[in-house]
Amino acid sequence: MIRKALLPVLLAAALLGLPAGAQAEDLYHHLHLRSGDALASAQWYKDHMDCEEYGREGACMVDDIQIIFYTNEDQPTGPSVGTGVDHIGFSFRDLEAKMEGWKAAGVTVLEDIREVPGLFKLAFLEDPWGTKIEVVEDHTWLGFHHLHLYTPDPQATISWYESLFGGVPDKMHGRLAGLRYGGLWLLARPYDEEIAPTAGRSVDHLGWPSDDLEATVARYESMGIELDEPGMREVTNAVGAELKIAFVTSDDGVRIELVETVSSP
Repeated sequence: MIRKALLPVLLAAALLGLPAGAQAEDLYHHLHLRSGDALASAQWYKDHMDCEEYGREGACMVDDIQIIFYTNEDQPTGPSVGTGVDHIGFSFRDLEAKMEGWKAAGVTVLEDIREVPGLFKLAFLEDPWGTKIEVVEDHTWLGFHHLHLYTPDPQATISWYESLFGGVPDKMHGRLAGLRYGGLWLLARPYDEEIAPTAGRSVDHLGWPSDDLEATVARYESMGIELDEPGMREVTNAVGAELKIAFVTSDDGVRIELVETVSSP
């Protein structure tokens, strides 16, 4: 969808007189992960990624972004690596101290700390259910730091996300081009191997908010963007909020949920 539909998407946005992808003030909503044990997963992220309670079991929050875990017992069909969402990233004020704690707790370290000149210190971990996590010491952007996409065409991919979900085009520390949603970065890098769909994997889908989902869906339809089945629907979430939701899937197989909050409990 990304490469085939990119030009019609941008043209339709221009014809409608809309800023590309304008909605929900360029914010990000949630990340939905699979683990087979929502309570244990939420606790792991609270223990190790500074995630905080917000009143929903099997979920937590960082910087007003929800991290939600499926409550069924189905294990993920595979890790995040190999999909269009290779890894997620968190930033901490003292990465060395955090690494000492992770190692003492037995957290899987994929790559120990190294420093990239002009950027920051970084390392890679893996949660117990297969999600790859980049941990960085970026004092400019602390907390939930980034989502890193892998795709054959990073520029076209970033343009597609901006067209549908907004975001502020920017370069992280003047070097890494991407989109900002508040303090969260969306980045992309080239990947020429076969890319598996995210649905069912440890990172199942990404989530953006919509102020008016019906209008958003109408705009997508005018662009030739089709919703995943069963289309737009109304649901009640685990804390009693009334929502309208819909899903789309990128050409790289990234499943994406659109969420409008109709009423809060």
